[in-house]
Amino acid sequence: MHVHTYTAEPTDSIKLYRRRKIGAILVERGSLTTEQLSHVVEQLGSSRQRFGEICIRDGFISEQDLAKALAEQFELEYVDLSAFRIDEELHNTLPTDAIYRFNFVPLEKTLDTLSVAISDPTDVVNLDEIELLLDCSLRISIATETAIASVIKTGEGTRRVLREVSEDFMLQLVKETDKGEEVLSVENISDDTSPIIKLINTTILDALSRRASDIHIETGHDGVEIKYRIDGVMYRANEPIDLHFQAPIISRLKVMSELDISERRIPQDGRFKVRFGTKSIDFRVSIMPSALGEDAVIRILDKESIANDLKGLSLENLGINQREITRLRKKIREPYGMVLVTGPTGSGKTSTLYAALTEIHTGEDKIITIEDPV
Repeated sequence: MHVHTYTAEPTDSIKLYRRRKIGAILVERGSLTTEQLSHVVEQLGSSRQRFGEICIRDGFISEQDLAKALAEQFELEYVDLSAFRIDEELHNTLPTDAIYRFNFVPLEKTLDTLSVAISDPTDVVNLDEIELLLDCSLRISIATETAIASVIKTGEGTRRVLREVSEDFMLQLVKETDKGEEVLSVENISDDTSPIIKLINTTILDALSRRASDIHIETGHDGVEIKYRIDGVMYRANEPIDLHFQAPIISRLKVMSELDISERRIPQDGRFKVRFGTKSIDFRVSIMPSALGEDAVIRILDKESIANDLKGLSLENLGINQREITRLRKKIREPYGMVLVTGPTGSGKTSTLYAALTEIHTGEDKIITIEDPV
């Protein structure tokens, strides 16, 4: 096993037992009062959360305060990733799944030492696995968990995944007819593909690979922004695109959705379906005029992925406390009435309803669902 730069030298192993407590550091830095420290210490006995998590939960400190204190405690550097972009060349040398699995940001590599930003320097097991997997020593810096997640999800390096998958990617635009599905067009992503078609196709593929529920195309003063909604949170997919691409992008979506490309003053709704391999995916498109030009929202309806996610789902898996589960079980078994499940996109409405139906489906009754989309 390689020796991490964050560990003590063998002759200084006694330092491991003299490491200052995180609470004392936060108090010394003025981020936490002694009264708040006492409150958090009392909470530790009855909570599964760690010291820093309780401090953030109760609003005593920010995530950045904790990261800076951890850096001081472990004598590491704190890095601000707010304006950081992953080096694509460096990213190309690393297994992409490892970055997502171990939640780290590669900063730079010198010889056989890789500099990375992590949020938890106490997770020695993860760090050991990273070293073994990448076969190099690590130089550790500390960043906030939110900043790391943001860089990973929006970083330039994710384009490598898109390139690898899209080499043989064939997007088939299909239309449902009385006779079944009719293939309208077959398009390969290649060097001679129209830039706009290539942009739309790769955006669709990238959104699917990130398990996004929506694609937002917004026109702003600085250009056209493409964003994904992932787990209910919006993330920028890439840097703003030049404004002169705005009209062709929207026109391409209108053509795919069989909308009126000449109409730019009123909202339009449409849909299209694509197929690659044996998988068909539905898309709902909403075009909305704005002060700076038309915007688009594309809802992704990947039935196959949704079905896989719902397998084995029960009320206990939803994260609802036991008291609410008991109340819900009682209500869904009533012979009459209505249960309303509301919430924003990606909040778990379908999962909740599916789990409730699974709960009451015993085979003794006929259950019919009316769904749009199915």
